[in-house]
Amino acid sequence: MNHKESFLQYLQIEKRYSPHTVRSYLNDLDQFYSFLLSQGLPDDPAAVTSHDIRAWIVSMLDNNYATVSVHRKISCLRVFFRYLRKEGIVKSDPLEKVVLPKRKKNLPVFVEEEALNKLLDNYSFGDGFAGIRNRTIIEMLYLTGMRRSELIGLRNVDIDLSEGSVKVTGKRNKQRIIPLVKPFIQRLEEYIKVKDEIITTGNDGWFFITDKGNKLYDKYVYNTVNSYLAMVTTIEKKSPHILRHTFATHMLNRGADLNSIKELLGHANLSATQIYTHNTFEKLKKVYKQAHPRA
Repeated sequence: MNHKESFLQYLQIEKRYSPHTVRSYLNDLDQFYSFLLSQGLPDDPAAVTSHDIRAWIVSMLDNNYATVSVHRKISCLRVFFRYLRKEGIVKSDPLEKVVLPKRKKNLPVFVEEEALNKLLDNYSFGDGFAGIRNRTIIEMLYLTGMRRSELIGLRNVDIDLSEGSVKVTGKRNKQRIIPLVKPFIQRLEEYIKVKDEIITTGNDGWFFITDKGNKLYDKYVYNTVNSYLAMVTTIEKKSPHILRHTFATHMLNRGADLNSIKELLGHANLSATQIYTHNTFEKLKKVYKQAHPRA
């Protein structure tokens, strides 16, 4: 087993990272190793220098990589070399003297309340299983703020209609309970009813399923959200994660405190949640400029 394989096994077994995160780390490491080979450098991590890593950063920026992508890839290397030092494979960390390019602060994009209300109140999703399921997917993401992977991973036992709550398993298997509003509970009852009518055999207990009764997959959820949001908004990104941003922004705009939003989103620390305050502040500035006579 080579260093890369043992590192990925460490992420899976000891760190308990999700399969999606492990794949991301693998892709980043493969890219870094490919860069080393393209420069005629050995693919031995013990031979890697800070100069090599700076050269990779320059190469990515020259190829128009966003700074956020560069930061993520270098973050992967930091974890990798930290692991190699712990295992005694390398003596020093080549990233210690590496300075990253300044990250541009991009505010989270979100859908306006009016647009989502238009979609959920006025649009007919259809009375069949597919339509009811697709609407339930949109509402689940918007009303709970859960991630796409968390939605796909929901099981029947995670939905407690009598308590009005859903148990979500997030990153590193950390679980949280999110309350459900009464109208949405009725929507879930409707979905469960039509789902039970088409399922004749077990499907391993997955809550959201395809028309054939199988577990949902990433691309299906993305395409579903993208196609419905396209009906009501012109924002460039129309991914499931946009509904997570929308959930947090709307909650904050309506007076929810930051700590509560942090718990609902499953963030490990408050700094990850604070980015949504910038959206609120931008909205306040806009209102101020429009309303104040001296603005």
